Amino acid sequence: MDIKYLTLLNNNRSVTNQGSGFVKTLGPITEAEILSLEAKYNNGHTFPAALRELLSLAGNYCYVLDYGLNDTQEELQQYARRNLTVFGRTFSIERPFYVIDVYGGSDQFVFVYLDQGQDPMTYQAVLYKQPASEGFWIRELDINLSKYIESGIKKILSGINPF
Repeated sequence: MDIKYLTLLNNNRSVTNQGSGFVKTLGPITEAEILSLEAKYNNGHTFPAALRELLSLAGNYCYVLDYGLNDTQEELQQYARRNLTVFGRTFSIERPFYVIDVYGGSDQFVFVYLDQGQDPMTYQAVLYKQPASEGFWIRELDINLSKYIESGIKKILSGINPF
């Protein structure tokens, strides 16, 4: 796959923790797995290029993202969608979306809409927020997917925890 958007990630497939010397290496998923995810979460349409690059480089493990306790991308997607229901958000994200990062236990995740071009913007879902009393529970992070990943890599390369 030609890498156009995530060149910094592609050029840093392994990083070394400056304190411990521990090496962290990206873990890709296969093209067949990506096609299966596209079929299920994007109605068979191709994912945006930046997301395809992320999955092909680091769909199994990414040192700047947290996939939670999920073993696969499929489990990650099911986990986030199940938590939408747990927090009463059933059918609340009506556009096709894909979760790239989870945090805060089970009540927060970062995702992209799959209909926003080849390098989509990132969004945060804070499930415990009540729309009427605490403000809108989805917010745009004002950074596209490639820059979101790049910002985490730059932190790691500077010896800063990306989380």
